[in-house]
Amino acid sequence: MTATANDLDWWRNAVVYQVYIRSFADGNGDGTGDLAGLRGKLDHIARLGVDAIWINPWYPSPLADGGYDVADYRAINPMFGDTAQAEALIAEAHRRGIRVLLDIVPNHHSDEHAWFRQALAAGPGSPERDRYVFRDGRGPDGARPPNNWESMFGGPAWERVPDGQWYLHLFDVKQPDVNWDNAEVRADFEQTLRFWFDRGVDGFRIDVANAMVKQPGLPDVVPGVNDVQDGGHPYLDREGVHEVYRSWRAIGDSYDPPKVFVAEAWVPDPERLARYLRPDELQTAFSFNFLTAAWLADDLRRNIDDALAENAAVGAPATWVLSNHDVCRHPSRLSRKPETGRGWNLDDVLDLPADPELGLRRARAATLLMLALPGTAYLYQGEEFGLPEVEDIPAERLDDPTWELSGHTERGRDGCRVPLPWAAEEPAFGFSAGAAAEPWLPQPDVFARHAADVQEAAPDSVLHLYRDALAIRRAHPALGGGELTWQDSPEGTLALSRISDGGEGGFTALVNVSSAPVSLPEDAEVLLASGSLTPRDELPADTTVWLRH
Repeated sequence: MTATANDLDWWRNAVVYQVYIRSFADGNGDGTGDLAGLRGKLDHIARLGVDAIWINPWYPSPLADGGYDVADYRAINPMFGDTAQAEALIAEAHRRGIRVLLDIVPNHHSDEHAWFRQALAAGPGSPERDRYVFRDGRGPDGARPPNNWESMFGGPAWERVPDGQWYLHLFDVKQPDVNWDNAEVRADFEQTLRFWFDRGVDGFRIDVANAMVKQPGLPDVVPGVNDVQDGGHPYLDREGVHEVYRSWRAIGDSYDPPKVFVAEAWVPDPERLARYLRPDELQTAFSFNFLTAAWLADDLRRNIDDALAENAAVGAPATWVLSNHDVCRHPSRLSRKPETGRGWNLDDVLDLPADPELGLRRARAATLLMLALPGTAYLYQGEEFGLPEVEDIPAERLDDPTWELSGHTERGRDGCRVPLPWAAEEPAFGFSAGAAAEPWLPQPDVFARHAADVQEAAPDSVLHLYRDALAIRRAHPALGGGELTWQDSPEGTLALSRISDGGEGGFTALVNVSSAPVSLPEDAEVLLASGSLTPRDELPADTTVWLRH
């Protein structure tokens, strides 16, 4: 990889592209994305102009939860390829100047992990069971779960095994929680970090980074008392996680250049999130409050300000994201009314009327807002094509465990995981090579208009908007790092100016979240706009413009 002056702190203003490998590109024609497909599309990613890729779990897994049920953390799922192909991918990405982040899942294993099989065979009280959270049940015959904890996917968080004990699974029943009070567990995850770091991986995204450590005694959750994540919840955002991350940071810092971490920590308070980013802990954590903000000027500004202020207090950059593999794609979220406050999952908004064209217009505007902010930005595969959420996958094809565990009342996250369209006129829209098998999730007809080749041929497409925005962001001295200053602007709009660390400025982003066009500042030159200006050169509703002045 070509060295730059910012090698040690590249993560402070990077743009990272998320690859959900199962749905990115299929290199062997079996209907499932794989390493061969990803390697074949690295030039697409490089041409976008990103600094790194984050790859969702590629480890051996029974795929009960899309790969987040890991059976072996130091191998590659054969459906994706093998370790030699993974090492080749890392080297090929580095040659293009693209760093590689992997996903690590520290809260739970797959029930097919060798350790869990050993735990079931060894029986109560054994060292093998101590690697997990096994407990006797309540009641005279132990037939009731040890406490009232519930799975994130629905239903109780406990499963009874034939010898009568219960094991904890905060997620799917096939994802037993590991015991972070166990020294073997801690050492094994540290070995996994080193295994991949030694193969050239540049860092990790940490899954459910706030849910590993449990309160001793495993007390019930008491509604109204400890159901807010303020440090007193029995299994969320507990103080003990910070000790883990201090040890991980030391491992990452022992490499030259140092390795990088980003936390997925859904905590409601930016001050709590900043605790994960103290100088001896993790470098970055997703500012999800920006993702969940309503499409209203005041709400957007408040969440941006909160994230910037709390992160600055610990010397960390903010990390922005609009879509990922766990949330409804933002063109579809934004196609609903902005004031609903329904949430960020498909099931939160599915019953609301949608305007897809409005949603795409807002999505383009939101992307330019995000890329104008100081800090790191994450993009989710397919958003550069303007892909919507697929909201009508047939029930018999749904794969997300949420569908079954909710008693068929919540469709879950499959709609943002549908395989990408690369070529409008090819079978499976070019997702698979050769004689293509049917993709593992069905693609809707509307994907034809979003296919990569269609986007490539249209100068005003979402794809060209992303490329242009990332090129400007990389070249402009005021973008990436540096300060943000809010300017006075009409009601229902946001105007932010950027000044570089060296004092260079001259950049303003104006976002019109109102329902009427607004005038541009005098003597401003348009660098890029998310949509066409009016005939009077005004900024229309639901549009963002980047200005030089």
